[in-house]
Amino acid sequence: MKEKIVIVDGLRSPIAKAYGKLNNIQADELGSIIAKELVLKNNIDYDKFDEVIIGNVAQPPHAANIARVIAIKAGFNIKTPAYTVHRNCASGMQSISSAIEKIQTNQGDLYLVGGVESMSNIPLYHTNEFKNLLTQISNTKSITTKLKLLTKLRIKDLKPIIGLISGLTDPISGQIMGKTAENLANDFKISRVMQDEYALNSHKKVKAAIENKIFEDEIHPIISKNAQIFQDDGVRFDQTIEALNKLRPIFDSHGTVTAGNSSQVSDGAAMLIICTERKAKELNLEPLGFIKDYTYVGLEPNRMGLGPIYATQKLFTKSNISLKDIDLIELNEAFASQVIANIEAFKSLEFAKQHFDGKVLGEINPDILNVNGGAIALGHPVGMSGTRIVLHLLKELKRRKLKTGLATLCVGGGQGASFLLEV
Repeated sequence: MKEKIVIVDGLRSPIAKAYGKLNNIQADELGSIIAKELVLKNNIDYDKFDEVIIGNVAQPPHAANIARVIAIKAGFNIKTPAYTVHRNCASGMQSISSAIEKIQTNQGDLYLVGGVESMSNIPLYHTNEFKNLLTQISNTKSITTKLKLLTKLRIKDLKPIIGLISGLTDPISGQIMGKTAENLANDFKISRVMQDEYALNSHKKVKAAIENKIFEDEIHPIISKNAQIFQDDGVRFDQTIEALNKLRPIFDSHGTVTAGNSSQVSDGAAMLIICTERKAKELNLEPLGFIKDYTYVGLEPNRMGLGPIYATQKLFTKSNISLKDIDLIELNEAFASQVIANIEAFKSLEFAKQHFDGKVLGEINPDILNVNGGAIALGHPVGMSGTRIVLHLLKELKRRKLKTGLATLCVGGGQGASFLLEV
């Protein structure tokens, strides 16, 4: 990094189960609430921001370039530019790295970045045949012709294409994300028992974190005419291994990946203020932490869950550090099998020989991994999660008086992202 990059502060909404408490609030409204609160909390003049950059995956039809809509609704001056970035599950991280690149090329020194997703409001679609028929009916002025065209309508034409499922299916491999998790379970011989036990521990960790008020300083409640939610609502406080064991596989009838050991489909928003260290001092802002480095990688789409190990290997090589230098790790829990596969790959000599010239990354200490749980219990609003894990990791490093953290995730379509953070 040419100049020290500071994350001044961050906020996020509670994460809500899809079609639940945030069902009636669109992504642009949700994002604007968090963005506005963050700016006001830090008492920064809106005009001092050079740009707003927001990650989002399923951009709502009514809010093209959702970053611009969020910025205006949050109170930014119409002269402040804004743009939306999309890197599937890493969209929230892409907003951060896009701002860094702007800073490093002297295009600005203060940015609002973040990620938002309303998976509840991903639209339903219909076939082109149905669309064309409706268009013909709409365009003709003859009642007789309209009725004749209506006779061509079939019940099957009314069945919608579910945008959420379509969006979570990789067009290259043709596999829905859950099937890629099954691939890793098979590759690494990860049993159903291992996955369910991991999922149970995620719920236990999140439950403990909520009871100990760990998330309170990063959450701003959503209170509006359309929604009221004060804390994350995905965690099952009474979750048991027996309940998890009863769930059927949902991506492969003979598989091991279930709704219980997968991340939850959710709604949420997270925002950060990012700037140069010099700008933070000029504005008398106390840094939450620093971004030391970051990497993105591409990999086989039907093994997309291994993105964290590939991205982390590249990051460690680039930054000349190793696993022993890392105090805490946030690895997004897309699926239990995916997290376990990365844990196994990190310590595998065979994997290292095949992919990294024999250099093993090392064994991850379970005591430093996702210490307050993850997306299996919290939820995974895809455009928001990258921002959330960066924010939470910095907060937890400060809370524990530790120094260095790794935030990493897999990315649908076959990519990975890793960020090196420091407080």
